[in-house]
Amino acid sequence: MRQLALTALIIFAGLTVGALAADLTIHQQGRKFSSESITVKTGQTLKFVNDDSVPHNIYSVSSGNEFNLGSQAPGISTEVTFTETGEVQVLCAIHPRMKMTVKVTD
Repeated sequence: MRQLALTALIIFAGLTVGALAADLTIHQQGRKFSSESITVKTGQTLKFVNDDSVPHNIYSVSSGNEFNLGSQAPGISTEVTFTETGEVQVLCAIHPRMKMTVKVTD
């Protein structure tokens, strides 16, 4: 009985971690991000997925977390790892109304 409870706990913990990892994906569709803000920990990776029918160019010039994904065609996904704490403004160079904030914490 004890072994069964331990096995169930391990499976539940694994599913919980998987669910949290799934939350670290931002979709681009309808010329907008799937979330206006997300919080990640220092060193975590956020995947940007272009589910739209048009290209996007996602970038940030926020100090310590600068990146530019270049032209990201429909169906492409790219990962960004955030290394510095603080608020990161994420924009699309093609669609100025596409904006979101990534809060990076310790």
